[in-house]
Amino acid sequence: MAAMDGKICLVTGATAGIGEVAARALAAQGATVIVHGRDKAKADAVKASMGGKTETLIADLSSLADVRRAAAEFRSRFDTLDVLLNNAGAINSERKLSKDGLELTFAVNHLAHFLLTRELRPLLEKTPGARIVNVASEASKSPFALDLDDLQTEKRYFGWKAYARSKRANILFSSELARRLPAGITSNALHPGPIASNFAQNSWWMGPAWKLLRPFLLTTVQGADTSIWLASAPEAAGITGKYFFRRREITPVQQARDPELARKLWDASERLVGT
Repeated sequence: MAAMDGKICLVTGATAGIGEVAARALAAQGATVIVHGRDKAKADAVKASMGGKTETLIADLSSLADVRRAAAEFRSRFDTLDVLLNNAGAINSERKLSKDGLELTFAVNHLAHFLLTRELRPLLEKTPGARIVNVASEASKSPFALDLDDLQTEKRYFGWKAYARSKRANILFSSELARRLPAGITSNALHPGPIASNFAQNSWWMGPAWKLLRPFLLTTVQGADTSIWLASAPEAAGITGKYFFRRREITPVQQARDPELARKLWDASERLVGT
C-alpha cells in the first residue's frame, strides 16, 4: 500500500514548475491529486501524462469570483481534503490590477490562497490530519516591510518589492492560520529555494536575469522536495505554524513573526476578499 493511498490532494499552480513536480510525486505515492491550473489545455495535458487518479480544477487566481466558483466546484466533487498545497505564484515588473481592481501580485500570491483556504476549510477540518502547505520565499527577507496601509503597493511600485511583500504575507497567513485551526490540522510555510523554472518570465528585468542564473539554481525536483515532504512525510505530521527550507525549520524575518501583524493582515484580507 502506497503512503498516500486514499488521500485527496489539491495543488495550485500544478501545470508547470515545482507545482507539477509536487503533484506528480504525491500521485506516485498513491494520492488522488487535483491539478489546478488557469489553462485547461495545460491542466488536461498534465492529467493525461500522469494518468491514474489525477483530476483537474480550472481557476483564474486573479479573480476572487473564480476562486469562489472553483472552491464550490471542489466541494461538490469531494467530501474531504487531506492536503492543500498553496503553490501558485507570480511576479510582475509593472503594477497591474487583478479583475477585482487589486494589485495583481498580492492578489494572486496571497489573497487568492487566503480565500481558497477559507472556502475549503470545512473540508480540511473534517479530514483527520489534514495539512495546508504554503509556498513562501526567502524573498520575504528583502528590506520591504509589509505595510497594512499600502497592501496594494500604490506607493513607489517595484516588482520585487510587491513580490517580497506578498511572500512575507504568505508566512504571516500560514502562522495565523495555524493558530486558528483546530488541533490535528496543520499549516506550514516553506522556502523552495531559487529554482531553474519559468519563474519571473513576466518580469522584463528579472526574467532574463533568471535565465542567466539557471546553471546555479536548484532543479524543480530539488525545489519541490520540501513541499512534498510537508504534504506527505509521516515525520511532518503534527508540525504546525513553522517555516522550512530543505526540510529544516528556519526562522523568518522578524516582521513575519509578529502575531499582532498576522492578525491584522488576516482581518484586512477578509475585508479585501469581501468576507
